[in-house]
Amino acid sequence: MLNRQVEKDKSCFICTNNIKDIDYKDIDVLKRFTSAYGKIMPKKRSGACTKHQHFVIRAIKNSRIMGFMPFVVE
Repeated sequence: MLNRQVEKDKSCFICTNNIKDIDYKDIDVLKRFTSAYGKIMPKKRSGACTKHQHFVIRAIKNSRIMGFMPFVVE
């Protein structure tokens, strides 16, 4: 018997919900891609495709700079 990990079919949240524009002001969507500590989740854990993960990371960083999201959670 082979001990291989079976890959689960993860579909991208953004692709399935037809979200056209990932905006830094849309905090509800961006919170899905951060952990409880406020860290950005990796693509493997968030389930986002490569294209959308890049846009999400940029939006979260812009949101932090503009003051909509905290850098650290207290």
